[in-house]
Formats: sequence, structure tokens, C-alpha cells
Amino acid sequence: MLRAAGIGVGDEVVVPAFGNAEVSEAVALAGALPVFADIDPVSYCLAPSAVEAVVTGRTAAIVAVHRFGRPADVVGLHAVGQRHGILVLEQGESEAPYDEVAQRRQRAAYLDTKLKGVRTPDGGVGHTYQQYVVRVPGNGRPDRDAFARAVRARGVECRVPVKTPVHRLPDFRRCVSLPETERAAEETLALPVDGSLTRRDMQRIVSACNALGGLLQPA
Repeated sequence: MLRAAGIGVGDEVVVPAFGNAEVSEAVALAGALPVFADIDPVSYCLAPSAVEAVVTGRTAAIVAVHRFGRPADVVGLHAVGQRHGILVLEQGESEAPYDEVAQRRQRAAYLDTKLKGVRTPDGGVGHTYQQYVVRVPGNGRPDRDAFARAVRARGVECRVPVKTPVHRLPDFRRCVSLPETERAAEETLALPVDGSLTRRDMQRIVSACNALGGLLQPA
């Protein structure tokens, strides 16, 4: 898409650092420079105000990446694009069948009402729960990681969705201020929410997480 739009050497493309490196790699392969903007702490997608703050005369495009099944603020990003004459591209996620999405939403709703000691996701309109991402508030990465280890020890699979933001990877290292990206990388944890999970599985997840409330400190 970048090459088809004529984007190349000398251009800048605004991308999120919260996620994997494939979008930044695509920008680099097109010959352009990836420029990182901060995310919205609720959606984990690019925040339009943060994007506007990094726009320069060389900015040619913005890549809106939908994250964890939650759509990016495409309307807000297109508004930024229109103000500056910048192309807005979307990087979507693989779409699950409708019945699978319905099952994930059902399980997410159960977790929303039962979990304590973690911050549950704000579903928002159109959330398909590709991942059910909670926050483990505390004083940095050790708290989330300790929580994850303890949950796994109780037989519940969980994973850190973004271990290292792209702007801290060797190939794309930048000295930029992305406080919401850094905070999300330190606090987020993906819990199981697949349609195949039984009610007993869901109860096990809730029991394991709620038993660990003592590990958490006030945010």
C-alpha cells in the first residue's frame, strides 16, 4: 500500500510503537522513515492528538493499526490527515467468523463482571476481542510479570501482548517520549477468551486472577 501510494525515500510515515515491528519494517522497506506517535491508553491504538504532534513537512502517511480487536480512531486520524494533506492507511487484524466473535464477546462480558484486582478492557463499539487485555496496575514491569507467573502457576495461560515497544528495538531505536506506550508495555496482560473455553475454564481464570489481588498496589 505504501509503495502504491508513491511513498519512498525522504518521506516520513507515522506509526505506533506499541505492537510488533511489521508495520515499521514495511515503512523501511518502502524507503521511508517510521515516526512513532503515542497511543490512546484505552484503545491501545494511535491517539490522533499524538499523531498531530509529530507531523512535519515530510510526513506522507499515517498507518492506523487496529489492536486486540479494538478499532483505531479512524475518524480522528482521517481528520488529522485532511488537515495536513496526509494519506491515512489502515492495518487490520484477521477477521474471525461471526459466531467466534460472539463467543469471545460473551466470555469477555463474563470476565468484565467477575475479575477484581486488574483493570478490565473498555470494550467500546465494534470490539471483537482478538485478545482480552487487562492491566495489572503497580510500580512497573515486575508487578505485571509476577502476576503473570502466578496465574500460569495456577494453570491459566496468559501472555504479555507487547514485550518491547518498537522504538526500543535495535533496528528502530529512537529517543522519543511515548509515556502511554511505555506504560501499556509494562502493565498489559492478555488472558484467554477463545470461544472454545468452557464455563469451568472461565471460572478457573477468574479464581486464579482474583486470588492474586494482594500482589497489586494502587495505580
